[in-house]
Amino acid sequence: MTDQIVHARGLTRDFTIRSGGWRRTKRVVHAVVDLDLEISAGEAVGYIGANGAGKSTTIKMLTGILAPTSGTVQTCGLQPQRSRRALARQIGVVFGQRSQLWWDLPLRESYRVLASIHRLGPSHRERLDELIDALDLAGFLDTPVRQLSLGQRIRGEIAAALLHSPRLLILDEPTIGLDVLSKERLRTFLVSERETHGTTLLLTTHDMDDVQRLTDRIIVVEHGRVAYTGDLPGLVRRVGADRVVVLDLDEPSAPLDGVPGTRLIATEHEGLRQRLALLPGATAAKVLAEVARRAPLRDLTIEEPDIEDVVRRLYATQRS
Repeated sequence: MTDQIVHARGLTRDFTIRSGGWRRTKRVVHAVVDLDLEISAGEAVGYIGANGAGKSTTIKMLTGILAPTSGTVQTCGLQPQRSRRALARQIGVVFGQRSQLWWDLPLRESYRVLASIHRLGPSHRERLDELIDALDLAGFLDTPVRQLSLGQRIRGEIAAALLHSPRLLILDEPTIGLDVLSKERLRTFLVSERETHGTTLLLTTHDMDDVQRLTDRIIVVEHGRVAYTGDLPGLVRRVGADRVVVLDLDEPSAPLDGVPGTRLIATEHEGLRQRLALLPGATAAKVLAEVARRAPLRDLTIEEPDIEDVVRRLYATQRS
């Protein structure tokens, strides 16, 4: 039987919102509704949806911060609310807008405090050295956390979450606000971490590149309910979102309609730039070979569907 890191059945969380003056009223908000969720050991799962879809509430139930209104959940084989201390040794969590580091302490001292909290022995220094090297932290270990750049702090947060070698790493918008270089460095590290240590990854993000580079499977939620589970190409096919080949030609050319496996979307600059949608099953290599026979090609780029647009289309199909 496959080792299950997360196993939830009928997971539900309601919030009661009270408002008004002396004649107070209340209403119930269903944040997560009858959610079934399974994540196997070593998997990388993207948990995505619009703001307010229930992603953060789900994470809080998986980690024991919130108790479910109904349903059952086990994380790393433990009941999160009942076994919060034991679970804390099995999971690492990084919220992009919150810190588990001590603001006024040098980064190095935060790791010493965390090692003490997790009751790690001297052997943790080997793991810390590995993280310092992989995340390139050596240059600012003695800098107070409040003086770190956003990219430096996020890398420091990732190291803090992995210091005790958790089985499950939960990342909530880890690359938000980072520059391109910092994002790429972080993605490369996370791919290597999974390959080396088999760490299970649960990722919430609005960044399509994060989803493509880091996840094997995605779960889309809408109003606390699962709207889709599967891989990203399957979701794109389901909603009809297009991958677009942008062709820059050496000289103006007639519209490149009728290229097998494509649909002409637009021509620009008198035919110097043409945009073709890739149809299901088509490959950029075959399209390139066909285009080269028709017109002199200078450059080619591929535009992937925007994740928010894909999710929006999925929501629309769910409602229709």
